[in-house]
Order: sequence, then C-alpha cells, then structure tokens
Amino acid sequence: MSLVKNRETASKPARKEKSPFREWVDSIVFAVVAATLIRWLFMEAFTIPTPSMEKSLLVGDFLFVSKLHYGTRTPKTPLQVPLTHQKIWGTEIPSYLDWIQLPQYRLPGFSSVKQGDVVVFNYPPEDQYPTDLRTNYIKRCIGIPGDVVEVRDRQVYVNNQVFANPPRSETQYFLKTGSVISAKVFKRYDITDYEQATETYGDTIPANDASGYYIHTTPETAELLKQQDFVQGLETITDPKGYHDPMIYPSSSLFNWNKDNYGPITVPKEGVTIPLDQKNIALYGTVIQKYEGNDKVELTENSVKIDGKPVTSYTFQQNYYFMMGDNRHNSADSRFWGFVPEDHIVGKAVFIWMSIDPNPESVLKKIRWNRLFRIIE
Repeated sequence: MSLVKNRETASKPARKEKSPFREWVDSIVFAVVAATLIRWLFMEAFTIPTPSMEKSLLVGDFLFVSKLHYGTRTPKTPLQVPLTHQKIWGTEIPSYLDWIQLPQYRLPGFSSVKQGDVVVFNYPPEDQYPTDLRTNYIKRCIGIPGDVVEVRDRQVYVNNQVFANPPRSETQYFLKTGSVISAKVFKRYDITDYEQATETYGDTIPANDASGYYIHTTPETAELLKQQDFVQGLETITDPKGYHDPMIYPSSSLFNWNKDNYGPITVPKEGVTIPLDQKNIALYGTVIQKYEGNDKVELTENSVKIDGKPVTSYTFQQNYYFMMGDNRHNSADSRFWGFVPEDHIVGKAVFIWMSIDPNPESVLKKIRWNRLFRIIE
C-alpha cells in the first residue's frame, strides 16, 4: 500500500508556492473587488461638507447611504478607476473615460422615495459629467412625482397641506447687538453658521441699524437668544411675497418667486402629459431638454421642437422629485435648480457612523460622541 501511495504522490506535480509579493497583490485585488461590489450594491459612505442640512446633519458627519432601499443602479460609466468618483485621489486627473456609456437600469428596491426621506442624489445641472459621476448632494425629499409643492412665508405646503418642518430645521435671523460676539458664545448656543453684518439685508433691517450678525439657527434657540442681555433684537430674514429672485428656478419673469415664497409647482410624473404653453415651457423645458433622453431639443419662450418637429404637448418619460435642505436659508436645492430625475437618485441616508467637529474647543472634543450610530430621520 505504501509503494502505490508513493507512486501516486510522485506522479503529481508539486504545487508552486506563491511568493509574498503575489499573495500581497492577490489580497489587495480581492479587497478592492469586494469593496467595489459592496459600494455599488449595498452601501456607500459619505461625509457632510456644508451646513445645508443643519441641524439634522452637521458638517463633519459621516454617513452610510443604503443603495438597497430604492434599488441599486447599474453602472453607466464602466471605464472608471475603482473606488473613485470624478478624479483620482489627491489629483486633478479624471478617474474615468466616457468612451462607453451604458443604458442605466435600477434593480428592485425595498421602497420608493417618500416625502421626508433624506436622499443622496447626483446634482442634476452638472452636465459636464456623466449622470452617475455628477457631484453627490444630500437633501430632504419634499415632493414626489405628481405632488404640488409650495412655500408660503417660509412654510412648506405639499398638495395644499402643511409639510411638517424637520425637528431641528434652521432659519436665518438678524441678531442685533451693540458688541462683538466671540466664537465661544456662538458655540455655546450651538450656532455654527453665522457672519457679521456689514450692510443691510433688503428691507428687513433699517439702513442705520445694521450692527449685528446674520445667523442660522432653530426657532427654539432663537427664543432663547431673545432672553440674553447682549441681544438687542432678533428678526427673521424673509423674502416678501411677490419679490422676484432671478436666482430661483425657473429663471423667468413669469414667476415672482423667491426662496421663502415659492410655487405652487407640480413635480413631473412618468406618463403624465402636459400642454406646452408658455408657462409650462418655462417650468419644464429644461427637463425635456436635459433629462428625458431626447435628441436635438430646441427651446424658445413659446415653442419646443424635438428632432426638428414642433410639439404642443409632452409626456414625461421618468419620475422626478423636489428636494430641499433643512437649513432653509442656506441650501442650494430644488428652489434654485429644479427637479431631481429618478435616474439621479443614489440612495437613502440611514445612519451616522462617525461625527468630527471641524472647529472643536479642544482635541478631546474633536469627536461628537453623542452623534455616533444615530439613525437619520
């Protein structure tokens, strides 16, 4: 028995051992492939760079965003360096080639986007990049397809019903004071978004009485500030009804809208047909031209041509959403650039796994321990 066994063993070629370098390379390749698949299929990490969602989300919060809730998108730009977005880390070198652009589909998800969801999406106006590589934005969904959205004196309405303000949403105020306020004082009241006033803001503050600060804070903190000796007055900054802000979407003289008095505007819904009159062209012309996959769209104030043919009505090919930041006076959102197409939706923000204060009082307070593993609502 032993002789036969030895012959069998001798007939098999010896297995070549991997070198340490080869094992190291294999481990890296496996890790990159696994991380890429997890990032694409299941969950992706993001960080909050701006205060547009305060106080729900703070600058320095690190989040996990679920791709499973709304369904994972298939890749549109396959020629891309793994685990990158627009550029190779630490350089200005593009991390992708747009030579191949694939049709994009969405795998089945747990749910659809709902009113009140905190959503990550690709910034629609950024058309210098492919859809799936546009800058990631995070906002709260205010209107879903078919909803009528309106803002009346800072209060949001959806389908003529009050849309409840997020618990810690912020508003801009003018804080009148006769003295300089230190950063520590603002820190004490959890105010991170402020600037000293050097001139008046519209008609809200008299021209000879502009000594103070523009602050963004919650109504509860505003009431607390009114009781402090160093505060001589606290006024809400509001754009009046009828004032036309040229920065507001759509940039048309047909609509005297601003960030505090906006709409009503209907969110486009797949399958719905609209007449292309002057107002609808102003409201939805950009949608038809940029996000619907139409070729050669020509727009004027009174007409639309697709492939050279005049059209008097249009049926939307996909769903759209209306997004707003919780820091209503410091958020570049749908009021400024329009609707979010469904194919731009990345995922749902689910929880905060780390939070780092960019301006801590001390090194020991660098990590905001009370925000770790907090569910996002």
